[in-house]
Amino acid sequence: MEFKKSQKLYEKGLVNLVGAVNSPVRAFSSVGGNPLFIKKAKGTKITDVDGNKYIDLVLSYGPMILGHRHKKVQKAIEKALKKGYTFGASTENEIKLAKIVCDAFPGMDKVRFVNSGTEAVLSGIRLARAFTGKDKIIKFAGCYHGHQDALLVAAGSGLVTLSLPGSKGVPEGAVKNTLISNYNDLDSVKKHFKKYDDIAGVIIEPVAGNMGVVVPEDNFLVELKKYLETKGALLIADEVMTGFRSKFGGAQELLGVEADITCLGKVIGGGFPVGAYGAREEIMQEVAPLGGMYQAGTLSGNPIAMAAGIATLKELEAQNPYEQFEENASILEVMLLETAKKYKIGLVVNRFGSMINPFFVKGEVTNFVEAQLSDTKKFAVFFWEMIKNGVFLPPSQFEAWFLSSALTDKDIQKIAKAIDAGMKKVAEMKK
Repeated sequence: MEFKKSQKLYEKGLVNLVGAVNSPVRAFSSVGGNPLFIKKAKGTKITDVDGNKYIDLVLSYGPMILGHRHKKVQKAIEKALKKGYTFGASTENEIKLAKIVCDAFPGMDKVRFVNSGTEAVLSGIRLARAFTGKDKIIKFAGCYHGHQDALLVAAGSGLVTLSLPGSKGVPEGAVKNTLISNYNDLDSVKKHFKKYDDIAGVIIEPVAGNMGVVVPEDNFLVELKKYLETKGALLIADEVMTGFRSKFGGAQELLGVEADITCLGKVIGGGFPVGAYGAREEIMQEVAPLGGMYQAGTLSGNPIAMAAGIATLKELEAQNPYEQFEENASILEVMLLETAKKYKIGLVVNRFGSMINPFFVKGEVTNFVEAQLSDTKKFAVFFWEMIKNGVFLPPSQFEAWFLSSALTDKDIQKIAKAIDAGMKKVAEMKK
């Protein structure tokens, strides 16, 4: 397998792009080598500029849940394009998509569409502060909620991939109202409430996907919500990644909680830039033009994104692929564990719905500290061997793999062969 054209584009891109990329994880810094440049995709396959074809387990970090260029989504996009690209005014499809989304979340009466997950979270937190009249927000180490200043601390994802502790350019004052707790540790939340009386809420990924897949255990989310209710604080669920990936709606419902504010993105735009935040009526009444919390966006509710989102969610509801996701993820988990055992490699596999992640570590992974014990050198070797055997993975130990409903038995068989080749290569590192 050759990457000559990707190499040339990388060198060309260095001239006018920062690191030749527009998002840091795409730089392949943690796995070595230079980034691959993609030319096209269809179904479960993605093809780079050198003509190498891969089974795609990145899926644009989640949105392509039906696979690439699904015919019904493609048709909806083409139809919308003929009518115009953006109007700076409202369209009927905004109302249609809003109803689909609100109907899928029991605790959501109204939703506001924005342009990215980062924007959704930024707005959701502003809303929590507006509604409660309090300033402080608790986040969990290892959970990533976009690149806004106030939450770019202990943020997992690209920061830990690149070994960055936070970000330059974030003033101390920007994070003075951000408190850090440990995932799956309710006592670490309670200690902040004992110290401060102005905590507006807690933001959490119901299932973490930016320190690798980490699942809440021992009723952690349920107990967290109960505790917050006693303190008059809100639970903000960042379901940008998990929304519509484990059920038609949110992971929060499967985990037995109802968030006060929910942030969404990725799947609801069918591959186009989109985000959303929603809540029950009394909370959303705070948002302008109804209330005093201001938030606006020129391209919010973009007609092309709305059309793609409606088509994606309608097809997803019709397919109802969630049992198949569970079965395929289970098959991959067994493959990974048995192959690692075959080659005497320490490995843990975490999964939830259509998200899965192997950690090259001997112990369990239930929080950010444990995730960081993973052997990233082994992952880098494994990553490149998977690439060479036709499977496209996120270039980071700390990013979830995603499944699409287009995944076939033949694809899984090929993934199995790639896993074997990857684990064998890792085992050879010891020799």
